[in-house]
Amino acid sequence: MDQFNYLILAISMTMWCIIHSALISNQFKSFMSSKLGSRIRFYRIAFNLFSLITFIPIIFFALSIRGEYIFSWTGYLKLIQGFVLFISLYLYFSGARHYDALQFLGIRQLKNFSNHKTLTDSGYLDTRGILNVIRHPWYSATILILWARNVDFSALIVNVILTLYLIFGTYLEEKKLVVEFGDAYRLYQKKVSMLFPYKWVRSKILGGTIL
Repeated sequence: MDQFNYLILAISMTMWCIIHSALISNQFKSFMSSKLGSRIRFYRIAFNLFSLITFIPIIFFALSIRGEYIFSWTGYLKLIQGFVLFISLYLYFSGARHYDALQFLGIRQLKNFSNHKTLTDSGYLDTRGILNVIRHPWYSATILILWARNVDFSALIVNVILTLYLIFGTYLEEKKLVVEFGDAYRLYQKKVSMLFPYKWVRSKILGGTIL
């Protein structure tokens, strides 16, 4: 019975990711824009609500089939867990200084009667602050938070699928950003890491800076 439940969970999570990705794709948004006209400004908030409403039952199901922990943050590992959570919160708040939260939620579109592409406050390519260290701090923070919890088998399924989806989704988003910003974004990709700041760390080490 447990194996069947885990299979259902894996299928549900995978289908949610596929549908979520399809609904946010440029092709589908262009199709909806041609059908909705000026009402496309409601799309982002409707998309967010649909994603949330369909995600909640999956999470409740995952919680209902929880088993024994495969891995738990105990003893000295709690210090590492605390550090990971601190980094996650830092990435969220640092990213929030550059991203337009109202646009992310879909509220800005309703106020401005338009549908925006970029999520930055300025509407232009922003490479300041944390965005000069990693290109997608919110996605990095989400991955860290996923793994900064005790893991049973149902949590492992959710974590693996969502982590793979976030990585794959980031690559898809990068393609949109290249189309939007062109060579400027390609140069940005060469200089700054996507999710984990290995280029920044490498530059600090080679530059003789003590981290």
